[in-house]
Amino acid sequence: MLSSVSKIGAFAPFASATCQNVATQLRPAVYVAQSVINEKLPERSEKLTSQSMSTAMLPKGLTKVTSGIHSTGQVRFAHTDLQVPDFSNYRKDSTANPYQTAEPSAPNRKSFSYLFAGGGAVVAAYTAKVLVQEFVGSMNASADVLALAKIEVNLNEIPEGKNLVMKWRGKPLFVRHRTQEEIDAELAVDVASLRDPQHDTERAQKPDWLVLIGVCTHLGCVPIANSGDYGGYYCPCHGSHYDASGRIRKGPAPLNLEVPEHSFVSEDLLIVG
Repeated sequence: MLSSVSKIGAFAPFASATCQNVATQLRPAVYVAQSVINEKLPERSEKLTSQSMSTAMLPKGLTKVTSGIHSTGQVRFAHTDLQVPDFSNYRKDSTANPYQTAEPSAPNRKSFSYLFAGGGAVVAAYTAKVLVQEFVGSMNASADVLALAKIEVNLNEIPEGKNLVMKWRGKPLFVRHRTQEEIDAELAVDVASLRDPQHDTERAQKPDWLVLIGVCTHLGCVPIANSGDYGGYYCPCHGSHYDASGRIRKGPAPLNLEVPEHSFVSEDLLIVG
């Protein structure tokens, strides 16, 4: 670092200069002699200025300086004391040389970046899929609930004209083995005269078998099978009468008895649910 200091006095015209060399991490210090130069300026009639002083000193090989009255100035010529960071460990081989253009290697470098980003996106998508599946699966019914989701009924155990009552999903389930007389009577009913119009073929997959949820549609009571004015089901709580197809025929109930989802696997096996 080079520093220069100059002074001038109003009553003693002379100039003084000092030079220093400071060591940095890039350049070692060398010995420089420190000197003070006192130069008697020639007698002049005009007023002394910095310009006139510099003009008088230049022919003798002295350094040109700027000065002010009773002032001190310092100039820093170079930032040689700052350490330049080295990024060699982070550069790729194709871009390590600062004197060569990196454009020819750009496609390969971009391909690697795109491949890495695409692989990360695939992994992130698969992870998100697994998390969503686990979250949705946690809301599914437990194993004990799924075990009661379906029930098998042996139809050979139900005589003709009788009604089997069992518990399914916390509700009474009616499975009725209808006689031919009951089937003919329900098929002959005028659907237009019903409160909740439904034909018998819409409620029974097989004519001789009727599957119902045994809950009255009025206030949720359990009807009695093979009773009532129509020989089907009767709710003694409020006097609702259902026929042998589970359709409301008399009383306050607004709807027919519910028919659950069911299927006949064979002639003697029924699965409800």
